[in-house]
Amino acid sequence: MSRIGKKPIKIISGVTVTLSGQTVSVEGPKGKLSWTHRPEVTVEINDSEKVITVSRGSDDRFSRSLHGLTRSLIANMVEGCSKGFVRGLEVYGVGYGVQLQGNKLTVNCGFSHPVVFEVPAGVTVEIQTPQARGDTDPAKFTVSGADKQAVGQLAAKIRMVRKPEPYKGKGIRYAGEYVRRKVGKAFAGTGA
Repeated sequence: MSRIGKKPIKIISGVTVTLSGQTVSVEGPKGKLSWTHRPEVTVEINDSEKVITVSRGSDDRFSRSLHGLTRSLIANMVEGCSKGFVRGLEVYGVGYGVQLQGNKLTVNCGFSHPVVFEVPAGVTVEIQTPQARGDTDPAKFTVSGADKQAVGQLAAKIRMVRKPEPYKGKGIRYAGEYVRRKVGKAFAGTGA
């Protein structure tokens, strides 16, 4: 039995969940999300107890794999519409920084050209510190939204532009991410 799939999802106050056929729609203060689940699993909403339960019809391998997945995706929709998801990013490096103009995020990280990202609908980017100062004071910004997948995807794409390197630690990293540092080459004196 799927331990995750068996757990009921509590509907948080301020969030409304509707089910039409196989489409689950969640609406809350942070936004509106909808998703269509597979026919191998069944989703039921209990309005009196304010819970959502996910069950599967058969015990075959494919149905078992969808059971926990469906429950997790619906739970993320409920949490995203009520609280939202936030991913913090930091840009380390002298002269590195970020700018936001409309829905275009410009990242300067040591290339000859700035890298421009289009911020998708439903995702917001907030810049706390636009420019990195030295190796210890990074540029900081957050990616937030109701859809966990969209927030994580944009944050991962931005990080892929310049992953943190192990010698000086320059690059884009998640807030709180530990970068294991290496010792550089030691220059020995030249012999005769």
